[in-house]
Amino acid sequence: MKTITPETTVGEIVRAMPIRSRIFEKLGIDYCCGGKKPLDEVCRGKGLDPATVIAMLAALDGAPESASANPDTMSLSELCDHIERAHHDYLREELPRLDFMTRKVAAVHGDHEIRLREVRAIFESFSEKMTSHTKEEEEIVFPKIRQLEKDRQDKPILAADLKDILAKLESEHDGAGAALVRFRELTDNYTPPEWACNTFRALYDGLERLEKETHQHVHKENNVLFPKALAAA
Repeated sequence: MKTITPETTVGEIVRAMPIRSRIFEKLGIDYCCGGKKPLDEVCRGKGLDPATVIAMLAALDGAPESASANPDTMSLSELCDHIERAHHDYLREELPRLDFMTRKVAAVHGDHEIRLREVRAIFESFSEKMTSHTKEEEEIVFPKIRQLEKDRQDKPILAADLKDILAKLESEHDGAGAALVRFRELTDNYTPPEWACNTFRALYDGLERLEKETHQHVHKENNVLFPKALAAA
């Protein structure tokens, strides 16, 4: 993609140059679950001037890419491997840590800050669903996607299987995105109160990182891996 226009989808913008996700994160623009929306529509919903946002994105054109690899240049198998290493492994390590902290902080401070109880409840659901989601990807979906590069004869069968499965996964991504939005609302944009203890502060920091990591995770699947897999089929 050479030129960004108001009609360009936000997912395409980040797919072409991943470092642009930093601008969208700063502006609160959803480029993962909402990646199929055109920039003009997203900006109007946020009260932003599309021309200004395009200028901000264009300013990155000469900037060096971040250390992370560009998923759009990877093969299907390479991208599946990358998502498992970069994002599934992160969740396996981080979700138990956040589970402990959400439970502890809600138990200790829930009477004083009642919203912590809702944070805990939403996190429990988020963690359970994402664990099941990534397990299905690793055991069923990604093997089918990898097979697309190896077996030409079975492509029609694989394509039929993948179409419904990928639609289901995207719907699950929407649910995860809604949970992240609620985390941000309940935590005042991850701003702990003055009286918060260190565990309380670490929890908010961890939830904010979880949001950014999940945005990247979902973007790579919704806007890169899944479309490329369906196109290959």
